Amino acid sequence: MWFSRKQVGKLPPNGVVQDVVKSARVLPTQITTKSRGDAAESVARAYLVRAGLQAVEANYRSPGRGGGEIDLVMREQDGTLVFVEVRQRSGSSHGGAAASISAIKQRRIIFAARHYLMRFATLPPCRFDVVLVQGALVEDGTPHQGSQARIEWLRAAFDAS
Repeated sequence: MWFSRKQVGKLPPNGVVQDVVKSARVLPTQITTKSRGDAAESVARAYLVRAGLQAVEANYRSPGRGGGEIDLVMREQDGTLVFVEVRQRSGSSHGGAAASISAIKQRRIIFAARHYLMRFATLPPCRFDVVLVQGALVEDGTPHQGSQARIEWLRAAFDAS
């Protein structure tokens, strides 16, 4: 909890502050970035499953500090492994969701995918897709009141070369 300089002299005893912090609760209007991201991943997973892909793994992280994370690992019916990055933005300012996937982010995803593929004796065909969720979502993955969520699936959005 942060206090302004004016409030510092008026602080209650330390135990009272701790009680206030413990009793604080998150209101439904205070949705975190993590919960919005989880909701977008859930929506993307359901969308891809309806499109015929099979969910293999979610939120795969490669070890180490500079490692990356793969939001979804899916499998096409022909056996192709699809590494999916899910991006959600409530608005299109700053280029929207697609513009937020930088070259550095792509390198981290590729690093994580290479680590993931080390478990295979023979490498399956692979590709990197991006699912863009444009519009505000609430925690359960439904569009926020008065907004339209739009899903865009970019197949082979980038490659590992």
